Amino acid sequence: MSTPAEPENILAELVTAIANTLKVDRCFLYVRDPQTRLGQIAACYCRNSQVPDLSSNQWKVETELLEVKDPLFAAALNCQSSVYVEDVETASPEVVNLEYEASEFGHRALIHAHLCAEGQLWGVLQPCVFERPRQWTATDRQLIDKMIVQMTPLVQQYVQQNISGAGE
Repeated sequence: MSTPAEPENILAELVTAIANTLKVDRCFLYVRDPQTRLGQIAACYCRNSQVPDLSSNQWKVETELLEVKDPLFAAALNCQSSVYVEDVETASPEVVNLEYEASEFGHRALIHAHLCAEGQLWGVLQPCVFERPRQWTATDRQLIDKMIVQMTPLVQQYVQQNISGAGE
């Protein structure tokens, strides 16, 4: 018998496991309803208290400005391949809006992993490091590819169980 808490707990455990496996400073999972454009951070793991915790149980409306100012989110909305940014300070402006990343997230290197199904974005998994650039290895990429496949149905279930009444 499935309960509404199950996907939430499993997703939180997966986010923590991914953070520990990749040895990153923070890993969070943003989930969204493609129909309503309501989203929230469903799980966030921080290695220590110096790293900002983005956890929020509030559903917020995504504005169209988001994809204009954030090329990573625009890529996600288009269900493009996940983006591996080794250094936000030197990445192309077509890939990363440095000012936006610095003000909103503060990280130095990140993976922007897109959880898509049927041509729709359901979530973004974002492991990141803060103090230095990071080269993402083939092993890192294989792990993320595998986790996207495993997490997407759980994210869909989580959103469908939790979205009713949100944003009203």
